[in-house]
Order: sequence, then structure tokens, then C-alpha cells
Amino acid sequence: MQLQPRILDAVEHVQLTAPVQRPVQHKAPWLDTIIKGDCVAALNKLPDHSVDMIFADPPYNLQLGGDLHRPDQSKVDAVDDAWDQFESFEAYDAFTRAWMMAVRRVLKPNGTIWVIGSYHNIFRVGAKLQDLGFWILNDVVWRKTNPMPNFRGRRFQNAHETMIWASRSQESKGYTFNYEAMKAANDDTQMRSDWLFPICTGHERLKNEDGGKLHPTQKPEALLARIIMSSTKPGDVVLDPFFGSGTTGAVAKRLNRHFVGIEREQEYIDAAHARIEAVKPLDIEDATPMGGKRAEPRVAFATLLDSNLITAGTMLYDARRRFSARVRADGTLAVGNHAGSIHRVAAELQGFESCNGWTFWHYERNGGLTQIDELRKIARLGMQRAGG
Repeated sequence: MQLQPRILDAVEHVQLTAPVQRPVQHKAPWLDTIIKGDCVAALNKLPDHSVDMIFADPPYNLQLGGDLHRPDQSKVDAVDDAWDQFESFEAYDAFTRAWMMAVRRVLKPNGTIWVIGSYHNIFRVGAKLQDLGFWILNDVVWRKTNPMPNFRGRRFQNAHETMIWASRSQESKGYTFNYEAMKAANDDTQMRSDWLFPICTGHERLKNEDGGKLHPTQKPEALLARIIMSSTKPGDVVLDPFFGSGTTGAVAKRLNRHFVGIEREQEYIDAAHARIEAVKPLDIEDATPMGGKRAEPRVAFATLLDSNLITAGTMLYDARRRFSARVRADGTLAVGNHAGSIHRVAAELQGFESCNGWTFWHYERNGGLTQIDELRKIARLGMQRAGG
């Protein structure tokens, strides 16, 4: 039968041929850079719909009532920088709306945004997201293993921060979510929206010339790694409009993603640049999230005929050769005068309501039977390569 050598050649070709290399594309000059300036003004330098994911760690607008001291009367190193101070809630809301409108312009239609905050600001941030048309996908709680105590003893210990994950609009259905990878990393259990990480301490915490914290709200790399691995692919562009000490850029580079950061303070820019320069990217295979069935391109049975992986007139069998059917030119199977899809014919022959025809039907190869699902894998690989 002439079909058999053709199928064998296709299988051997997939196994032995080196992966097709993607063409080298011109790299935009703003990729993998830190832009100095106010975030709204700096965002005007970026093209429309140019970034895949945004991580925003905006000022929290902490409403602190004077200095905070420990029981031993030592002063707590709290966030009291000028960039976190606003004269009113109205001023903070106007600031939030301005930067959100600016990042919305550069976010791709299928892109997503993560915004992190505390009880001081996250509810106002969430309202502005919805006002501007973003569609909230999850609120994720970062529960800290080592939170700062409440020294005054007048409130519960503040042991978490909240992250909002949102798509650009309710109609944005093609956003990236590496569900299977997150599930596998969580011992094959669906990953929940409460994440446990320590705050940034030890060697990871950047220090200034005086040995103190370089940045008061530096985020842990483990937190950014989960965010980036869950909602981007290698080669994607990650934007951080409040770049600070550069955690987003360092993690993005290590995971083989592009980054662009925006920051006003030269001290932070210098530290972030040195930090990112020292990062060695992982191999592309190690930085690629595990895929799943939902991420694979759909292959119809007729695609096998279109690709010459199978021909009309070929006989297919179940694993024990109890049933047989003939492939027709229109992509259906025929048993006698009755025809239908690979799934419907398989189900009717067995008296079942449904059946997976891809694993039920087999073709003859090298004196044995092989599932037609192997041909689907070959067709799918060809589609993926053609897609770039």
C-alpha cells in the first residue's frame, strides 16, 4: 500500500529534523531599556499596542500619621518618600487615571495588566481600572511569611498585599494564561489566588551607600517570577511604569522576556541597570511554560488529507481490528453506505453516545497498527512551525 511509506517518512522527518529557526527581527530601540522620567510622559515614547504584559507597583499613597517607633523606641524605616505623598484622595485618583490611560494605549489588545497595592490604595486603583474598561480576571493575595508587626497594637497585623490581574477589556479572550504550567508547579493542583512569599530580605535586598534599603518597597523576585511565568511567553514584552530597583527587569531578562522600565529617580536607575546587567538569561527551553491541550492549534481530520498525511481510500481499524472504515475525500469515514466524522462513526459502531476517534482509529504501518493521533501530532507541529 503506497500510504504506508508516506506516513513513515513524515514521522521520521519530525524526529530527525532540527527545529526551524525563527527569522531574526529588528529589535526596537526602546526594548530592554530604562526610560528616565515621569511615567505618563515617558509612555508617550512607546508605540501603540506594543507591550504584552504590564506589572505596575504604583505609589501606595500611605496615610501615615507621624513617625512609627518599635517598643524599644527605635524608628521604623517606613515609606516616607516624596513620590508616595499626595495632597488628597482626589489628587491620587487623578494620578491613577492618568497613568492607567497611558499604559492602556501601549497594551496589546490581548495583553494583561497586574497592579499591586495595599489597603491604602488598591480599592481606588481597582475602581479606576473598571472605569477605564479593563476587565478584572483575578485579585491575588500575596500573603507574607515575614510581615512587619503592628507595633502600636491598635489593628490587625497587616500581613498581605493585593494584586489585581486584568485584561484590556471584557472582549479580550486571547490573553496568555499558562494554566497547565501553574497547575503542574502546584503539585498538579489548580493554583489558587493566595500566594505565600517572604518579603524581600537578605542578599536580594539592594542597599544604598549608607547600608540601608535602597528602595523601601522592593518586591521579591519570586513573586515577579510567578507573575511573569503565569501570564507571558518567552519573547514577550513586559512593561513596568514604576521600575524602582528593577526587579521586573531582572526577572524578565532571566526568563527570556523583554522588558521596558520607567523610573524618575537616578539612584534607582543606576542600581537597576547594574542589577540587570549581572543577570544571565535561562535557556529558552527552561524559560518556556509547559503547554497544554488548550494551547495547541486545533487540527481537523480533513487537515490530514490536505497535508497528504493520509489519502482517500485508506482503511482504518480499531486496535483489535473488530471494526474498519474507509477514509473519504471529504474527511469523513464510511462503513458501507453510512458516513460520518471519525468520532461519530466510532461511537455508533460501539453503541456509545460519544467516542474520541483520534485514539480509536488506527492505520496500518510496518505490519502493525498506529493511532491516527500520531498523524495529528505531525500536522499540529507543521502548523506551529508555519505560524512562526
